[in-house]
Amino acid sequence: MNATHTKFRTGSEIDKVDRYGRSIGKVMIDGRDANLAMVSAGLAWHYKEYQAEQSASDRRLYSRAEDDARAGRLGLWRDAEPIAPWEWRRGER
Repeated sequence: MNATHTKFRTGSEIDKVDRYGRSIGKVMIDGRDANLAMVSAGLAWHYKEYQAEQSASDRRLYSRAEDDARAGRLGLWRDAEPIAPWEWRRGER
């Protein structure tokens, strides 16, 4: 059996640890921000409640990425009324 393997350089930029002990930061793949790529594709939200903890440039990039994904109706933005994860957890369905 022949298998093709692709190698990626991965890493993370951990900014802090939250109150539950989880690492908070960016996942990097071959020098690209995987978190930003997910927001750009409409596969994740830019969580505005914590944007003050981002650098000013990341805030602009993530906000623009979400705006563009919404405008392009990409991923979760295809739904007429997408429910944010934090609203879902609070039971606002």
